[in-house]
Amino acid sequence: MRASLNSLIATSLGVFFSTILACLASYGLARFEFRGKQDLWFWFITNRFVSPVVLAFPVFLIARETGLRDTHLALILMYLTFTLPIVIWICTDQFRSIPRELDEAAMLEGASHFRVFRSICLPLAMPGVAVSSILSFIFSWNELLFAYILAPKAAKTAPAMAVTFMEGYDVPYGKIMATSTLIVVPVLIFALLASKHLVRGLTMGAVK
Repeated sequence: MRASLNSLIATSLGVFFSTILACLASYGLARFEFRGKQDLWFWFITNRFVSPVVLAFPVFLIARETGLRDTHLALILMYLTFTLPIVIWICTDQFRSIPRELDEAAMLEGASHFRVFRSICLPLAMPGVAVSSILSFIFSWNELLFAYILAPKAAKTAPAMAVTFMEGYDVPYGKIMATSTLIVVPVLIFALLASKHLVRGLTMGAVK
């Protein structure tokens, strides 16, 4: 129970912050031109090319030296590092698909860029935001490597707890299956709650 709660706290906060930051960054990438934009975009789409195993030892050392090891904050920051580029990638395409004429019409009425983003672009981009949030939630919830390294005791997550049940050749299938069920259920609930936006996001652009 404690491990599931740890997973829920770290994953929910990670998805919350990644969605907020990604929506703001995606709107900027989709609507504005600035120096280094292409380099920044290239970094976002190639971030997942790096194998997590390569970063495991450096991340462990940083967490230990900064006193963040075995805390929820360490997991949240780690999840942000890997999910933020995915959310930005998906949301940027969603904002790009929204006609700029809507922005211009709103600005003629005196709306600011933030008002346009909040009242016009964000509601229209919600299908993409929902899809990226679900993917971010799934990736974070199922993450094992960094959860096992960064949270060995107090902040241990459900996937890391399931691994600890196996000792040598002894495999307690009952405990593992029960834990696996607890791991899957929150993802299903989250997907069902956002199913309407999920279907719209996956089918958007299929028919021109």
